[in-house]
Amino acid sequence: MGTTRDEDSIENGHNQEAVAGHEREEETLHRRKLMGDSKDEVEDEVKEIQSIEMIFKDTKVPSWQSQLTVRAFVVSFVLGILFTFIVMKLNLTSGIIPSLNVSAGLLGFFFVKTWTKFLDKSGLLKQPFTRQENTVIQTCVVATSGIAFSGGFGSYLFGMSEIIANQSTTANDSQNIKNPSLSWIIGFLFIVSFLGLFSVLPLRKIMVIDYKLIYPSGTATAHLINSFHTPQGAKLAKKQVKALGKFFSFSFLWGFFQWFFTSGDGCGFASFPTFGLKAYENRFYFDFSATYVGVGMICPYIINISLLVGSILSWGIMWPLIENRKGDWYSKDLSPSSLHGIQGYRVFISISLILGDGIYNFFKVLSRTIVGLSHQLRNKDPNSILPLADKTSAEAKAASFDDQCRTEMFLRDQIPSWLAVSGYVIIAAISTAVLPQIFKQLEWYYVIVIYIFAPALAFCNAYGCGLTDWSLASTYGKLAIFTIGAWAGKDNGGVLAGLAACGVMMNIVATASDLMQVFNNSIPIFPSLHPFEASVLHIHKCLRDQFLTKRLPLIQDFKTGYMTLASPRSMFVSQIIGTAMGCVISPCVFWLFYKAFDDLGIPGSEYPAPFALVYRNMAILGVEGFSSLPKNCLTLCYIFFAGAIVINMIKDVTPNKYAKYIPLPMAMAIPFYLGSYFAIDMCVGSLILFVWEKINKAKADAFGPAVASGLICGDGIWTLPSSILALAGVKPPICMKFLSKNTNNKVDAFLSS
Repeated sequence: MGTTRDEDSIENGHNQEAVAGHEREEETLHRRKLMGDSKDEVEDEVKEIQSIEMIFKDTKVPSWQSQLTVRAFVVSFVLGILFTFIVMKLNLTSGIIPSLNVSAGLLGFFFVKTWTKFLDKSGLLKQPFTRQENTVIQTCVVATSGIAFSGGFGSYLFGMSEIIANQSTTANDSQNIKNPSLSWIIGFLFIVSFLGLFSVLPLRKIMVIDYKLIYPSGTATAHLINSFHTPQGAKLAKKQVKALGKFFSFSFLWGFFQWFFTSGDGCGFASFPTFGLKAYENRFYFDFSATYVGVGMICPYIINISLLVGSILSWGIMWPLIENRKGDWYSKDLSPSSLHGIQGYRVFISISLILGDGIYNFFKVLSRTIVGLSHQLRNKDPNSILPLADKTSAEAKAASFDDQCRTEMFLRDQIPSWLAVSGYVIIAAISTAVLPQIFKQLEWYYVIVIYIFAPALAFCNAYGCGLTDWSLASTYGKLAIFTIGAWAGKDNGGVLAGLAACGVMMNIVATASDLMQVFNNSIPIFPSLHPFEASVLHIHKCLRDQFLTKRLPLIQDFKTGYMTLASPRSMFVSQIIGTAMGCVISPCVFWLFYKAFDDLGIPGSEYPAPFALVYRNMAILGVEGFSSLPKNCLTLCYIFFAGAIVINMIKDVTPNKYAKYIPLPMAMAIPFYLGSYFAIDMCVGSLILFVWEKINKAKADAFGPAVASGLICGDGIWTLPSSILALAGVKPPICMKFLSKNTNNKVDAFLSS
């Protein structure tokens, strides 16, 4: 994630700087040493410029039905559960979710490859493992775990609950509350999660073939999968899996070890006052979380620095100053969690930063989308191929061969347009009738209005994401909160109606583009590199450039399938099956958290679900205005709202070599409410990667994402046994707590008396 946004790359997304031949050869030699290849073997390969599809020309592409194997969906189901736990934990702690696509693709490849190798040795292998089947697994897993985010378990859906409503003195009446229940959550997700799939189906040829949009995330994932199925990529994948497994084990065992010391509130390593007790009171400490160390290794450096800057600005400067105004700006008698006190400043100033950043990027990407679309329509040449920068004739020929193979395969298994239209209409009709039964406050005509505008918004989002890799799904969701909430009104359950409308809109639009990507940019394509080399560069840059993400959308999946020769039909079916699995798995995992942890959603707890309160308060603002804000809070909100826009403008007009040091307002906003403990963890992860890159950059590029994924996966999956222990009433045997000298003397005196 070391690159930053380059605005020129948006205008000229395909015209990236070619890698110089001499530098490319040296880099190739360096990278291939990781796999133990001899210098002669590497040099022979570097001399030959070969297309990706030329490597697979002797491999028969299976039919779309053969790409959908039972083993693929069994592996997808297992990995879907694993990643759902990880995403759910991140969702309910800080809301920062890195891209897990490399882990899904890597583990899917490893499991099926191991199984097929065993069958092959036994003479029982009937169907070899192909890159098309690997694409199906990756698509299905990401679609499954994606529901854990787009389902709103850490935002709009949990924001409806009584737990979150009780943290506010306004709009906490019964008509604005709906507590979680497995039955209605599963039903709601099944109704809203599939509509977006049908809304973007007619766009697949336009976006991928006609306009040749790059879709950086989908392209990077395709290069990853293609490389796995080359001899060189398979060697590296084996080593990457080994590294992932090693750090997975370490992370899991570390979580298990920490559990023994957490028998009470404020106990354990997570409460270690690293920088002193005063800093700990202001939430500055390292909490020994392997998850966020891993997340820090995946997120870009500027994101982690932005989080730290936001932490220092809020908890280091602003909140102590505002607390000194207690009794003047707000009452001394209020509880620390009251939104009329210091908590109100934390929440609403954070919201103002989020909205300022979101609105700026909404208009920025929308304008670029309109300009890009008009340019495409004026200059559309259906016979043109993807332009490649500084191509030699041999490279251009290879690229042309790739395009011919991919276009032929992509157009072979078409999905009828009538299926998309009829599917959308039928699901829209069903949900229009059923959603008002789930949410009484959400009138049927609100739903119809959303479904009328959603396809157009989905198209804009899909096209904008194809140009820039920026998704505005969350911005459209916030727009639905304010418009539908205000339309319903304060006295008619407008808060609940707005949150429900947010869920409907986000699920439709998010399918057409990456969900909640706050920091992305176009990823350079290196078509002259060997597929293995390209995959390392692509996936490293892709992961390092994604801040928050949930899943590859359908169009992104079509782009991935296009580049791996996977059938559009198999992509669509795997999305359908993955989404269906996610609609059941995610609510069940959330229910486990909900029942196992009594303090779920409470500020300062292990799982505070910060965005649930943020989304609910957005809905309250939409129906009540600013009357509920504490003194001078509105003025500060205006300042930070404008500040977010100004910072983005400065970042966009500043040359890239300086702009990469300017912090991001969205990232700065998160610790305003939560504190800096996870930001410090993530900065430690960045420091580890930075030192690793200085020592051996090639190895850090190749194995950094695998190590980070292992740390995230191990700590994330520990949540399952810890939840089961909590449900069974098993308590840790030890409480490790840290006290000041005076407090400790008082405790000693009390115990000795």
